[in-house]
Amino acid sequence: MKHFRLNRLFNARSGRCFDVAVDHGFFNQPGFLQSIESMPRVINTLVDAAPDAIQLTVGQARHLQGIRGKLKPALVLRTDVANVYGKELPSSRFSIMIEEAMLQAVRLDAACVCVNLFQIPGAPEVHEQCVENIVKLKVQSDHYSMPMMVEPLVFRPNSEAGGYMVDGDEVKIMHLVRQAVELGADIIKADPTDNVSLYNQVIETAGGVPVLVRGGGRVSDREILERTVGLLDQGASGIVYGRNIIQHPSPAGITRALMAVVHDGATVEQALALLQSVQAGK
Repeated sequence: MKHFRLNRLFNARSGRCFDVAVDHGFFNQPGFLQSIESMPRVINTLVDAAPDAIQLTVGQARHLQGIRGKLKPALVLRTDVANVYGKELPSSRFSIMIEEAMLQAVRLDAACVCVNLFQIPGAPEVHEQCVENIVKLKVQSDHYSMPMMVEPLVFRPNSEAGGYMVDGDEVKIMHLVRQAVELGADIIKADPTDNVSLYNQVIETAGGVPVLVRGGGRVSDREILERTVGLLDQGASGIVYGRNIIQHPSPAGITRALMAVVHDGATVEQALALLQSVQAGK
C-alpha cells in the first residue's frame, strides 16, 4: 500500500516529483540557515508556489501540516541527523536516527521519509551507522506502508574540498545508488553526475526505483535549469532542490519555473521567461 502515499508525491500530470528540501537546520551548521531563518514565512512562500512536496524535520513539520486545506504539498520527513557537514570533520562523527521514525511520520501525515547513506573518505563508521539506520527503517517502512527515500551521498575528501562537497563521479554514485536499492529504497535521492549525459547509467543502476536528483550548492538560474532539463532527459523521475530555491531572490519564481520544466516540459528559455515574469509581478 505504499503506492497510496507515493501517489501524493508524484504529480498526476507528469508522473514526476518536485520536492523542496528545507531540513537544513537539523544539522547545526550556521551557513545552512541562510534565507530560512523564519520557517513559517518560508513554508508559506513555498506552499503558495505549490511544489509537489516539502522536506522537513519533526520539529518543523507543523508549519506545513498546520495549514488548512487539502491542496498543500506533501510532507517528506527527514529521519536522521548528522554532524559531517562542516569545513572539517569532527573527531567523533555520527548519523543518528530519530526514535520511532515511522510512527512519527504516520502521526505527522507524511507521504514519505528520507534517510542518508553517506560515503565519506576517512569516516567509514558513519557509513556503517547509515546502513544500520536504513536496515532498521526498512522493517518499519514495510509495517506502516510508508515509502522510504534513501539519499546516497558520496563526499569528496575534506582535505581536497574543504567541507561538505559532493563527488560527481558517475561510478561512485552508481555504486552507492545500487547499495541503496539493495537495502530496500522505495525512492532514491541522488547527486547529479559531473557529466549530465551519463546520468542514464545511474537510472539504470536503480533498476526501476524512481530517482530524484539533488540540487546541491547554489548556482545561476540558467545553470540549474539547464541541468534539470538534461537530467530529466536522462530519465530522472524528478528533483529535490533546497538552496537553489530557498536562497534564490525569488523562491516562488524559481519554483514555478522548475515546476514548468519538471511537469510541463518547458524549455530553459521558457522557464527563464516565466521566472522573469514572476519577479516582475506579472
